[in-house]
Amino acid sequence: MPARAQQAPELACPSLPARLPMPREAKPEQLTDPYWRARTAELSRVAGRGLGYAQTIFLGDSITQSWDPPIWETYFGSRGAVNFGVGGDFVQGLLWRLQEGGQWPATLRPRAAVLLIGTNNASYNSPPEDTALGIAEVIRVIRRRSPGTRILLLGLLPRGADASDPARQINQRVNALIAPCADNRSVFYADLGHVLVDQAGRALPGVFVDGLHLTPNGYARLVAVLEPQIANMVGR
Repeated sequence: MPARAQQAPELACPSLPARLPMPREAKPEQLTDPYWRARTAELSRVAGRGLGYAQTIFLGDSITQSWDPPIWETYFGSRGAVNFGVGGDFVQGLLWRLQEGGQWPATLRPRAAVLLIGTNNASYNSPPEDTALGIAEVIRVIRRRSPGTRILLLGLLPRGADASDPARQINQRVNALIAPCADNRSVFYADLGHVLVDQAGRALPGVFVDGLHLTPNGYARLVAVLEPQIANMVGR
């Protein structure tokens, strides 16, 4: 459900102010994973050729990168959408891509940015407070570079078989921290994970490949609640 935000770029996420020293999760970091480097280089080349046509940009990790192609084309093809998801990405890796990797060029002025990042940080036991601060930094970077872009900040999706999963509990804590970053004017927040689990918090059959990544059915359930959020945010 959408929540609260701020009016000026420098005031982005006032509930998560920068602190010194900044944690690793809140500083740009070029990751060493070979796939991450290859995919990042590919996206930097795409950005370098110009993204003036982009109206909606999706930023995130493998969950973003792996959108089911027919679903993507059906729901986002008419939105001038570009997919800048990178498998294996962390919050700090996305910060590097935006600030130093050339993936938010000066000419990029999309109407909307859809942000889903941070679940891989949970896999490596990043403190939720540090992951949340890193996500706040991503929002600040986008707001500085393109103040007119509306940001849809997605809550981290549920993980594991049920609510006892430790990584899911970390993600839930991150979500509680980042939700106050939005106000339905510049930054919007939506926690859509409820469509992937039952009322007891158990993963629904057939929506996860491995307790983390989504099947086509999982993406179908997700897009049914995501598309109205985007339409409401940009006015169509």
